Amino acid sequence: MANMVVIATAAVPEHVRGALTRWMIEPKAGLYVGTLSARVREELWDVVAASLGEGSAVCIHPTDTEQRFLVRTAGPQRREIMDYEGLQLIQMNPEEALTPDPTAGFLPEGW
Repeated sequence: MANMVVIATAAVPEHVRGALTRWMIEPKAGLYVGTLSARVREELWDVVAASLGEGSAVCIHPTDTEQRFLVRTAGPQRREIMDYEGLQLIQMNPEEALTPDPTAGFLPEGW
């Protein structure tokens, strides 16, 4: 059975946007809404998550939990999904945590 799916994207390559618009409508830039089967949703999300480049994406779809929906993210996010006894909650991370350290992994410790 098909269910409503919402995917929001930011700074994704054009081919990702094209793949999403084949299955969903784009009522606002970067926001996609559609009624998809679970199989199509999973395949589409796998393509989006693997092709983000520097961008990010969030997928929200119905599921059989207390909240009646599931939130999934891909790419760098300031908001992190936390599981608290079966409930998905949002934790805000500091902005500097999203900025990669250009020297990380290049110099031995103690240099």
